[in-house]
Amino acid sequence: MESLKGSMSDLMAHFHKRMSKFEARLPKSPNTAVSGPADVAAEYMEFKTFILQSLSCLQSQIELLASNHDALEMRGRRKMLLIHGVAEVSKEETAQVVAEVVCGKLKLEAFSAADIRRCHRMGNQANTGKPRPILVKLLDVDVRDNIWHAKTKLKGSGITLSEFLTRSRHQVFMAARERFGITNCWTKQGQIYILGPDKSRHRVVTLRELDSVGEPKLNANKPETAIVSRPPDVASRRKRAAVIAPKK
Repeated sequence: MESLKGSMSDLMAHFHKRMSKFEARLPKSPNTAVSGPADVAAEYMEFKTFILQSLSCLQSQIELLASNHDALEMRGRRKMLLIHGVAEVSKEETAQVVAEVVCGKLKLEAFSAADIRRCHRMGNQANTGKPRPILVKLLDVDVRDNIWHAKTKLKGSGITLSEFLTRSRHQVFMAARERFGITNCWTKQGQIYILGPDKSRHRVVTLRELDSVGEPKLNANKPETAIVSRPPDVASRRKRAAVIAPKK
């Protein structure tokens, strides 16, 4: 879907480039017995308008299709979570590792490995020493939500929880955090929430919606530097006056 959107954008850019070159040569078109340059220009502009409207319509349809596909994919991830920072050992039972984290760290003692549909480490194992995140899919969405709401108990443990966002939503979320700060951005049930410059809450899922939030105020909390004027040095003025005054 992303490649389809990119191909459409490339096609529109290529069309504009070719049309611009043609427009540059259009006034130099020789006159003919049937129609003059003015008629050719009018027909060209009519054709250009038709093509632009057609491409715009196709672009809108592709964006709608991509949006529906993204929403459907996110709905399929509703029962999933990512667990980061859990130590990785050789030949581990990932489901049991998750159960120990949920029971021991989150204090959800009723949870067990039987509540997990499937789980595994994400990506290939590297020699960086950094543990790979664990992708967990639960059997019940309520169990998933209980784990998610208890994530504050992980503070200071080095373990964090995150939602398994689609690729496009993950890109939007990272862009939002870079623009508005980590503390002003969070996710809930696959939706991205932002605390905007006016302290109002915004829900976004696309880059276009993110751009509509506005830009953060830079140095909004930085105190202004006070300008203090020094009183005149009366003694120094008297000394300078004594030096400048002529001798009698």
